[in-house]
Amino acid sequence: MTMKSVSRFVVIFLIFSAVFLYIITKFMNSSEARYSHEIVWTDVLNYKNRKEPIVVAELQSNKGSDMQNYDGEFESRLHTHKNSVQGSQIVLAVVACGDRLSETLVMIKSAILFTQKPLNFIVLADDPLIPSFKEKLNEWKDSTNHSFTFKVLPITFPLQGNTDEWKKLFKPCASQRLFLPTVLNDVDSLLYVDTDTLFLGPLEDVWRHFDLMNSSQIAALTPEHEDPNTGWYNRFAKHPYYGHLGVNSGVMLMNLTRMRAFSWTSYVVPIYKEYKLKITWGDQDIINIIFHFHPDKLYIYPCRYNYRPDHCMYMSVCKSAESQGVAVLHGSRGSFHAEKQPAFQAVYRAMEEYQLGSDPYTNLFLTTRNYLEQTTSTNCGKIQHIFTQAMQHFIQKTYGR
Repeated sequence: MTMKSVSRFVVIFLIFSAVFLYIITKFMNSSEARYSHEIVWTDVLNYKNRKEPIVVAELQSNKGSDMQNYDGEFESRLHTHKNSVQGSQIVLAVVACGDRLSETLVMIKSAILFTQKPLNFIVLADDPLIPSFKEKLNEWKDSTNHSFTFKVLPITFPLQGNTDEWKKLFKPCASQRLFLPTVLNDVDSLLYVDTDTLFLGPLEDVWRHFDLMNSSQIAALTPEHEDPNTGWYNRFAKHPYYGHLGVNSGVMLMNLTRMRAFSWTSYVVPIYKEYKLKITWGDQDIINIIFHFHPDKLYIYPCRYNYRPDHCMYMSVCKSAESQGVAVLHGSRGSFHAEKQPAFQAVYRAMEEYQLGSDPYTNLFLTTRNYLEQTTSTNCGKIQHIFTQAMQHFIQKTYGR
């Protein structure tokens, strides 16, 4: 073979190689583009076909340890967000057993007062309490021009085994919430609250946090503590827990559709069996353990949405409540009924006495403020304005008072 033939062969080989590489490169780029397109549309579908653009800066990643104070700028963004993901109806769920009838009705009353969107209550109750719930809720429904809907369901644990053991875990029937994705299999999303909670501002402000969850997050909770020096989980827990300080489960946004896709209830029983002798706070500890191993599934919102005595009994540690007022008051450890926390008792007393349909400015706001004036010798009472700030803003905006 002559040198001229070799040169011609080399040139032809290089040309064919270049063409081949070009074709391969174009193919790979088009594949990546299609794959990227599929990812984008998967995210959009996960957001239930929301029509406005998904802004990455407004989606919180929550990597497990970053739990502190989503206040200020975060809250200001919240008020500009439309509730496009979860539709127009707010679904509020509560579980009530034993002597919790009156306390639960006071909570429901506060929700009716501070909600302007369509509201649907789901009450899961002991059989003896069901008639009383239905009677009072029908009365309020008529007196408020059918401003809400409701259903009262019996307590159900969809498991084979010791139902009584689940029913008595920590508080009576509190563990029912662990099985809501299964029990309420026709419900997409809801706000779960303990019976010992009160709304002091619009439920819409809590509900809008669904819009700020990213596509992998299945629930929203607040930290158990803001100060590690007084934290329970970081000092005493003998089991895994979420982040540095754990989370409190008393006010919980639950995307039940995502929880079912995550197979939530399949984690509950094995975790309970594994840590049964190590948990103190029952269902809350189980929730902490699940999110310890799956921190990317949890969204953290500010402490003003689950304000407890721990936030003020020694010193004020909830910055979002200081700046914007308490949105949801949680009278944990019997604070609404014991004299150890007079400020919490004062707010509950005022709400208990308030009659739906009467003037909320005179009969609730002024009454609450008067009762709080008697608690100024306590640490929580010294910052009494945080208990009425959101309430006053709502009443002024809604009723012009």
